[in-house]
Amino acid sequence: MPTASADETSDRSAPSDAVVAVGDLRYAYPGGDEPALGGVSFAIEPGEVFGFLGPSGAGKSTTQKVLTGLLDGYEGSVALFGREVADWGGDLYQRVGISAESPNHYLKLTGRENLALFASLYGGETADPVELLELVGLAEAADRRVGEYSKGMKMRLNFVRALVHDPDLLVLDEPTTGLDPSNARLIRDLIRERQADGTTVFLTTHDMTVADDLCDRVAFMVDGCLPVIDAPADLKRAHGKLRVRVEYSENGQAQTATFEMATLAEDDAFADVLAGGGLERVHSEEATLEDVFIEVTGRELA
Repeated sequence: MPTASADETSDRSAPSDAVVAVGDLRYAYPGGDEPALGGVSFAIEPGEVFGFLGPSGAGKSTTQKVLTGLLDGYEGSVALFGREVADWGGDLYQRVGISAESPNHYLKLTGRENLALFASLYGGETADPVELLELVGLAEAADRRVGEYSKGMKMRLNFVRALVHDPDLLVLDEPTTGLDPSNARLIRDLIRERQADGTTVFLTTHDMTVADDLCDRVAFMVDGCLPVIDAPADLKRAHGKLRVRVEYSENGQAQTATFEMATLAEDDAFADVLAGGGLERVHSEEATLEDVFIEVTGRELA
């Protein structure tokens, strides 16, 4: 399956009810030599987890800041829930929850007090702070000052702060950075639960494992452009090799061989390995999402 260009994919997948619809977005920081965004187009459907992947400085966070009204003066069209971002007022934040990469809490307040303070900024119903803290294993630290929290604890508090008003759209910037594997899995599970409840998620990351695990579609961002938008499975299928690598022992020696998947049934050498009784492992040579990113963009993730 050929990989679609960003423009082709955007045109094909921009439904009228898109939660996010971006067309030819361009943005340049004052005094910058090059534009941070050079004509970005994409759409995010209701209930989709959409990932922006790329190295630091690629333009991911700039795109998020434009989407959430933190940067104005952009060119092109950026619409959330069918309304241009520039036309929204403060009511936009009733529908959007934002978790930035760098936690920004009131360090002299407790975890409970931080969540209660942010909940007071919203006009509608909000979640109970202790219930949110329980979601991320912070209930026992609810009444400790956040200044005493570890980095990982602050990241988990940062995540649930974005959930306090039950937003329709979650904007997450590197949500698992600084977390140990167990807590990173917890955050991924919570994102999946929110998606199952109908929440749309816009996720930026340079962690391909997170993106592959969570995202329905991913967009590769390099130098302020999107050369590829597609589903992770389709990208890996298009760029992977239909081969298997087997590890086996023969006469007490470790051996490795590679076979074409399409002809395995007729491959006498593969049959000999199976018959020899020394087969230890069989691996497909499917590309990883990082392999695809490097092949398509010519850039390493860093």
